[in-house]
Amino acid sequence: MRLRTASVRVLLFVRTSGHLLFLLLFQTFKHFRAVHLRSVVLDMATKVAVVTGGNKGIGLAIVRALCKQYKGDVYLTARDVGRGQEAVATLSSEGLKPKFYQLDINDLSSITAAAAFFKDTYGGVDVLINNAGILFKEADTTPFSVQADVTLKTNFFATRDMLTHFLPIVRAGGRVVNVSSLNSVFSLNNCSPALQQRFRSEDITEDELVGLMQQFVDKAQKNEHKEAGWPEEAYGVSKTGLTTLSMILARRLSKERPNDKILLNACCPGWVRTDMTGPEAPKSPEEGMETPVYLALLPADATEPHGKFVSDKQVQQW
Repeated sequence: MRLRTASVRVLLFVRTSGHLLFLLLFQTFKHFRAVHLRSVVLDMATKVAVVTGGNKGIGLAIVRALCKQYKGDVYLTARDVGRGQEAVATLSSEGLKPKFYQLDINDLSSITAAAAFFKDTYGGVDVLINNAGILFKEADTTPFSVQADVTLKTNFFATRDMLTHFLPIVRAGGRVVNVSSLNSVFSLNNCSPALQQRFRSEDITEDELVGLMQQFVDKAQKNEHKEAGWPEEAYGVSKTGLTTLSMILARRLSKERPNDKILLNACCPGWVRTDMTGPEAPKSPEEGMETPVYLALLPADATEPHGKFVSDKQVQQW
């Protein structure tokens, strides 16, 4: 009888202890879930700016300025993790608080992973500055056919991939800035009248533009680009494409998301002293960042510029 009573007591103790453990685990889970949800809500409410090619030159100057002026998280993105983290460390030593995300715009999987990260973490992005780009120097002896292919791959096609995957997650009131160049205008003016007409047309579609950019690359491979009405300017043509793409996408935003008040523009930072352009350029990176940052920080009630090409904070004729 005593043994049986003792057994019942042990059983009751086990059941009671198990119940208490369950309650303790349940309460812990509820607390963790509440903290997690609170963290997610705070992240979703935080504004976020993303800058590609942010580890040096104009991109680094843009990130530095946004860290000082933008009320939200600022992400410096770069293809090379080491260089990107080194740039972040430099800014951190200045008392700034940039964040780093590895992003290679020439890798589509890197772009889609980045878009998913910002969608999941913040619910989207508020500022996107497409700054990453390449330029072959004048003294470079790389065949023009290769320069055309490589330059357009990054400056046009990869940047287009960025816009394809990031524009859907740009939140209402967002700002999108594509860093182009005045060379886009120069190259446009050196195209045939027929090409100029299409690039300036308001009914040119994204598919048509992509076809034209690919045509330039294909013709350059056969050394037939001049006969087809294209100039001997790979960088300029890539930026002509980017500026035109900016106008096409801005018109699409106005049509498909008219109430979201997103402003999308292309801009020229000027001739800036960087690794790409050399030491003879008249502008410092700090001067070069002024127009991109101006467009990124346009007031919430601004309606213009939108779908424009901007240099020195002024809309330029296209």
